[in-house]
Amino acid sequence: MLLTEAELKKAANASRRHRAASIVLKEEMAAATARSSFDVFLSHSFKDAEIVLGAKRIFEELGFTAYVDWIEDSQLDRTKVSSATAELLRTRMRQSKTLIYVHSNNSPGSRWMPWELGFFDGFRTAVAVLPVAKNSSETFSGQEFLGLYPYIDGTGPAVLFMNRGTASSSRLGSVSSTANVTFAKSWLKEFADTK
Repeated sequence: MLLTEAELKKAANASRRHRAASIVLKEEMAAATARSSFDVFLSHSFKDAEIVLGAKRIFEELGFTAYVDWIEDSQLDRTKVSSATAELLRTRMRQSKTLIYVHSNNSPGSRWMPWELGFFDGFRTAVAVLPVAKNSSETFSGQEFLGLYPYIDGTGPAVLFMNRGTASSSRLGSVSSTANVTFAKSWLKEFADTK
């Protein structure tokens, strides 16, 4: 089962129940400036801000740090392609151990996502797709090039699996190279523990 928009939005809003969103974001920005490395780089469409915040929360609950550009580097203008933005994103990708491509209906319209995916895949193989479904009965097909990578599914935010799909078995790492599925947390941990 794919994670749904509703599940990710619920995760995003869980942290806001007791504190204002502006306070949560200020705290995250302050903490992020001290970080020089991340376990996960979340590649996404800015139109999916609430969904991406939910994905960030889920990975953090699993014990991983996650980079989201508009939180960690709020000065970026992702509506314009510039060499300064590209260089900062390159730096942040080099500081990240994995890239999770948050695939939604908005992804094909993103100027940055295919570039981020290609750049990251060029120097690290730790890439996976997080397909976001409108409802729980959807399956993942995505754009053709996304089939090169394993994708994340599960029975909800608490139990996530890395599904090989049509990707090569080496994309699952050594955790479960003979299987088609492994726990997403194990996959992330394998790459997060590398330098």
